[in-house]
Amino acid sequence: MSVLDTVLALVLQTLRIAVPYLFAAAGGVLAERAGVISLTLEGFMLGGAFGAVVGEFYLGGAWIGVGVGIAFGLALAAIHLLIVGVTRFFLRLAFGSSSNSPRIAAFGETGGLLGSLASPLLWLGLVTIPVAAWLLYRTPFGLRVRAAGEHPDAAASVGVSVPRVRYAAVLISGALASLGGVYLAFEQHQFSDQMTAGRGFIAVAAVIFGRWNPLLAGGACLLFAAAETLEIQLQATTAVPSQFIGMIPYILTIVALAGVVGRSVAPAALGKIPD
Repeated sequence: MSVLDTVLALVLQTLRIAVPYLFAAAGGVLAERAGVISLTLEGFMLGGAFGAVVGEFYLGGAWIGVGVGIAFGLALAAIHLLIVGVTRFFLRLAFGSSSNSPRIAAFGETGGLLGSLASPLLWLGLVTIPVAAWLLYRTPFGLRVRAAGEHPDAAASVGVSVPRVRYAAVLISGALASLGGVYLAFEQHQFSDQMTAGRGFIAVAAVIFGRWNPLLAGGACLLFAAAETLEIQLQATTAVPSQFIGMIPYILTIVALAGVVGRSVAPAALGKIPD
């Protein structure tokens, strides 16, 4: 394999890994800029992954699976419930197993890194961040979101319903994060217990590292995905113990957060209920 082919493979692998982070981080930025803490991204992703597999397996069709996955994310966002443990119960109920579902076709058995480019979810994930930035900074709704997260009392004084804006932002967050889970399930062609493996929490770290800016958060997602790609590549060597290799993405996350915590400024009303 030539150097160019190797570089291309690494870039494609990084993009594949980044897609779930991009979906979740875009949702996390919108919710947190509205003033709602987004520690539930992991649950939204897991719910989306489970819903996608249930939808395709029982109703047929990849796009139906995508729709059901988004519906699960919206439902979870509506009640703001973290369901990391609940999916195991429904996994056994739906498929008779507490570990994984049967295989599904998703968007087809494309195979290989280049085959992943055929997934529409990959391209949707890559445009999610710029669309979120446009929504946040270029639309009236985005202005209301930022007002709800920075000056909710002032927003309410001019007739903006802060609870309604926050609710809408969380619903969008749930839908976007669930698409990250759908992508994971379709890439693996099945649902497995705890398959998100902390990606939702890493997405939250990307939001903080990106200082609640969608474009910077997207860059952080690519950085974390590159670290995960490096981890995968290093697994082929025996020079470094596998336990240390597996720590690379999480060490990078901690180091990144340590570098910005105290210097980045969160939305002023994040986690606060307006009077």
